[in-house]
Amino acid sequence: MTSAASLPILLIPGLGCTARLYTEQMPVLWTFGPVTVADHRRADSMDAIARQILDEAPRRFALAGLSMGGYIALAIMRIAPERVAKLALLDTGSRSDTPEAAEKRKASIALAKAGKLDEINAMLWPVLVHKERQGDTALKTIAGDMTLMAGAEAFARQQTAIMTRPDSRPGLPAITCPTLVLVGDGDQLTPPALSEEMAGLIPGGKLVVVPDCGHLSTLERPQPVTEALAAWMRC
Repeated sequence: MTSAASLPILLIPGLGCTARLYTEQMPVLWTFGPVTVADHRRADSMDAIARQILDEAPRRFALAGLSMGGYIALAIMRIAPERVAKLALLDTGSRSDTPEAAEKRKASIALAKAGKLDEINAMLWPVLVHKERQGDTALKTIAGDMTLMAGAEAFARQQTAIMTRPDSRPGLPAITCPTLVLVGDGDQLTPPALSEEMAGLIPGGKLVVVPDCGHLSTLERPQPVTEALAAWMRC
């Protein structure tokens, strides 16, 4: 079995996000083992994205995903749980989309296909971060730049994958690896109740609620998130 000191770490970004999402965490995570950020832009279903990532991943690794990255991480746990030594689910949930959420995604897909990523960014920003951070222009620029860099076609594929994802709750009790479930206390997109539910269903799941933090926890409150991930790697 790979030792924790040299365990590869695989990070999966969220919807419309890039490796920038984890920039603040990577220097510390690197001390535990090689860090890779997965490319989740190439397919339009969770299982297909998960299989593409697995094809390129180390044989065994620690796995962390934020938001959509968490949905993909749960797909990986369904397909190849034996390859995951540790699991971290950040600002995410295990339920499938509601019909109302699916309709909103269809509207955003139409905007993306029309090349209106700026409109999408403006629409998402108020719910992406904690209410006290909505005037943070530097953070807003980072979030917008990530979406533009990921691209409109990838955004549309990702929304399709999210919209059609299955309910992952039935598989949570089968997760046996050390699992961190982390969420911002002010996360509007995947509220803390969803993380509480997951942590309660995963045997030994550890719940961390980050204060004064919204959905983009790795960027909004990098220090406590990094500390939680370092503790997860040490366990």
